[in-house]
Order: sequence, then structure tokens, then C-alpha cells
Amino acid sequence: MKEEKNIKVSNGYFMLVIVFILIANLIFGITQGNPFMIIPSIILFFVFLPGFFIVAPNTSKVILLFGKYIGTVRENGFYWANPLYKKRKISLRASNFDSERVKVNDKLGNPIMISTILVWKVKDTFKAAFDVDNYENFVRVQSDAAVRKLASLYPYDNFADEGHDEDITLRASVNEVSEALEQELAERLAMAGIEVLEARIGYLAYAQEIANAMLKRQQATAIIAARHKIVEGAVSMVEMALDELSKKEIVELDEERKAAMVSNLMVILCSDKEVAPVLNTGTLNH
Repeated sequence: MKEEKNIKVSNGYFMLVIVFILIANLIFGITQGNPFMIIPSIILFFVFLPGFFIVAPNTSKVILLFGKYIGTVRENGFYWANPLYKKRKISLRASNFDSERVKVNDKLGNPIMISTILVWKVKDTFKAAFDVDNYENFVRVQSDAAVRKLASLYPYDNFADEGHDEDITLRASVNEVSEALEQELAERLAMAGIEVLEARIGYLAYAQEIANAMLKRQQATAIIAARHKIVEGAVSMVEMALDELSKKEIVELDEERKAAMVSNLMVILCSDKEVAPVLNTGTLNH
């Protein structure tokens, strides 16, 4: 497989001087009525004129001669080359591509909506021009395929309650997922001479049909986690209260009274509402 080959072509300003000389010679021939000066000047003028071309900054010209690849001109400037050369412009600028949102299934089979943002540029003009039919369309199609594959490799979120305790998820592991996406795209686009500068997830959400259910599930998971922390703290506080009462010998509590105290403290500490105190003016048993 061929690769890009840089070539040097003639300076356009030098050839422009020759063209001006031909024009001057043509004018002089017309004034003198000399056909031997007029006809060659006209022929050479129209032969030289198509050979001029300009290469703007961060662009290139791929040069062909009767279907044969001659080389690529990358350096910007004003040039002249064989008028029979066919010159194809290929941009070397960085391009930004924001893919459409596509519906795919994640690793757990949940339908999600996902899109990718890709920053890319042409690295090898030969591959971009001749190894694929349309390199810009190739980028779009392969980006769509890569993001579909990526979504199937990772779950949207981590649901440890179902035994799916994943280290990497689409929602939480932004850096890891972006790195995996960038590597996947780099491998796919290498055959087209495309360099991937950056790739990341642009949009991520559950599909509409399960969005409400998943939102409730996330809320329930958050509530359970919060309750778990509250219970852990309450148990620690009750244990500390009993230890302090025992150390300072403020009151002697039998097992039944300890159980009652633990029950009351747990209700107070774990309740999500204000507790209404009850004042006991009798004995501990009444």
C-alpha cells in the first residue's frame, strides 16, 4: 500500500514572469503584424496558464497525472506545475464532528441514547484520497459504529444490587470511556489516513421508554444508601451512649431497660420526621 509522498513544484512567481513576457511578446507581435510571434505566444500562454495553483495554510494539493499519484504539496504558497496534472484539494485543518444521537443497548441490555464528539484531521493525504471513497463520510459512519460498539461494552450505571458491580460505567467513568472511544476510532480511521485528536461522549441518557423507571430506581438507590449511613451512625451513637452511662455510673440499666433505651434512641435517630417527646412523671416502669 502506498503512502503520502511530498513533492516540490515550480515557484509560481517565476512562471508568472514568463507569462508576462509571453503577453508582452504577443502585444509586440500584434503591433508588428508578425504571426510567428503571435501564434506561439498565444499557444504557450494557454498552456502555461492552467499550471498555476495556490496552496492555502493547512491545506494540501494531491497531484495526479493520468490517474497516477505523483505526490502531495503541503507547503502553502503560489506554485506552478505541469498543466496536465490534476490537483485535488484536501484540508489539513482540524475538524469537529458531533454525531447524531443514536439508540443502542448498553452491556446490561438497557436502551440508551448516546452521541459522540470527535475532533480529527487528515494525516496521510494519499490514504484519505485513494484508500476510501469519501473520507468525510467514512469518518461519520465509523464514528457511529464505534459509539455503538462502545455502548455495548459498558453498563450505563452501576447496579450492585443485581450483581453487576462494574468498575467502569458510561455515566461515571468519563475519562476511561473517552480513552476507549478514542482508541477505537483511531484504529478504525487509520486506514483513511485520519488522526483522532480527541473523542468523547457528547450526550448520554436513558431512552425515553425507561427513563422514568430508571430515575425512580436511582432515587431509591440513593435513599437506601442514605438510610444505610443513618443506621450506621445511629448504632454508633447508641453504643457510645450506653458506654458513657456505664462508665459514669449515672444509672443502672438491666437488659430490658437497655433494650427499651436502644429502641427509643434508634427511632429518634433514624426517623425522618421530628420526634414528639413524651414526659414521664412517674417511675421508670410507668
